[in-house]
Amino acid sequence: MTATTKNHDATWARVTSDILSPPMIWGVLAFPVAFRAAESLQQTLIWALTYTALVCVMPAIYIGLNVWRGHISDIHIPIREQRIRPFVVSLIGTGIAWLVLTWMGAPALLPMFALFSLVQIGVMLVITIWWQISMHTMCITGAVIVTGALYGWLPMLLLTPLIPMVGAARLKLRRHTAAEVIAGVIVGGGVTLMMTLISQPVLLAMQ
Repeated sequence: MTATTKNHDATWARVTSDILSPPMIWGVLAFPVAFRAAESLQQTLIWALTYTALVCVMPAIYIGLNVWRGHISDIHIPIREQRIRPFVVSLIGTGIAWLVLTWMGAPALLPMFALFSLVQIGVMLVITIWWQISMHTMCITGAVIVTGALYGWLPMLLLTPLIPMVGAARLKLRRHTAAEVIAGVIVGGGVTLMMTLISQPVLLAMQ
């Protein structure tokens, strides 16, 4: 197999990893979450964009600047030791998002979604200190479960194939081992399920 063929075979994996990267997942998911709780399109956009700017855009800018400066190898941060500071920036941005959404008087679901993100990022950071768990599979698994909690079983089932697709992409690119990919699914799913159960009173009040 030629180098050109190998690069072509990996294109789908790179595209999948880029489109379904953690910042993209959280940024996109913020809109249906906000829409579920908002009373108008204007509120949906304000709350979703506030969350996205602080939780997704701010860390992405930090990572992009450090890639440009040569401090981080690429935007997916394949080297475990390089992930610590971006995680800290993400924790700060997510904490600010939780405070700002609360201060804005957003419905409880929005600050809770920021809190979900804060807990998941914190878990990622703690694990990453010792081991390079797959952030991609953690996030996509959590997003699928959140979708099910907000919109029901059918949307969740329709999105479920994205989980093995993302896992296969990370393996194809050799960014993770099978154990790291599977651990991402288990940890991401477990943390999200726990947070979803805790938030049941808020979810039931919206029905």
